[in-house]
Order: sequence, then C-alpha cells, then structure tokens
Amino acid sequence: MYKKYIALDIGDVRIGVAKSDILGIVATPLEVINRKKVKSVQRIKELCEQENTKSLVVGIPKSLDGTEKRQAEKVREYIEKLKKNIEGLEIYEVDERLTTVSADRMLNEANKKGALEKRKVVDKIAAAIILQTFLDRKK
Repeated sequence: MYKKYIALDIGDVRIGVAKSDILGIVATPLEVINRKKVKSVQRIKELCEQENTKSLVVGIPKSLDGTEKRQAEKVREYIEKLKKNIEGLEIYEVDERLTTVSADRMLNEANKKGALEKRKVVDKIAAAIILQTFLDRKK
C-alpha cells in the first residue's frame, strides 16, 4: 500500500513544508508557514486534510557530532502540540543536519537573487530534502 507524507522543517519563525507524491517516492516543496502570522498547528492540520495524510516527517536538528541541543527540544515540544491537536498523527523523525545548508547551496547555484526571496523558499526546499532523505531510506 502506498502512503503519502508531509514533511516539516520546524524553525522558531518559519516552518518549511514539503509533500510526497501519492506513491511516496518524490518529495516536492509545498509552502513556508510564518509562525508569527499564521496559527501554524491549524495550518498543518489543514494541509494534512488537503493532502489526505496523517503521516508527518519532521526534521530533528542535531549538531555535527550528532548531539541534540535546545532546538531539538523545541521541535519535540512542537511535535507534542501537533499530536494534541491533530488526531491519529504518525510522526517520523529524521536527522536534518545540513539540510538548510544544502537548500541554501541549491538556491545559490540556481542563482536566486536577494536574501528575502531566498528566505521565502529555503525552508520548504529544506523540508523537501528531509522528506526525500526519508523516502529514499524507506525503499
């Protein structure tokens, strides 16, 4: 049976969102949620409904040496909030080391101009990298 996934790259200000295709093979950037302007948990709930999935892949930030710091704690606290507000969620955690760096490099190579423009897309590309990593490991 095929399963569709939504991935989250959770930051203090923005959450990058990506989705998989119906076969669970390819990840695509979806959107960036600005946590200061939008009720993010509600928006994620809406996205789960729109995409017809309860399977979330969440990037857990780790240091280069693999240890978890305060940001990983914040992400886990946010995951608990999601679980309380969205019934039947399946959460898969993925080590997200260097995904934002990879996304940033990809954008630089694609010649995306301007820091503000880059900020608008880097988080959803990072979410797509997190999801693609998860999907590739599942095979």
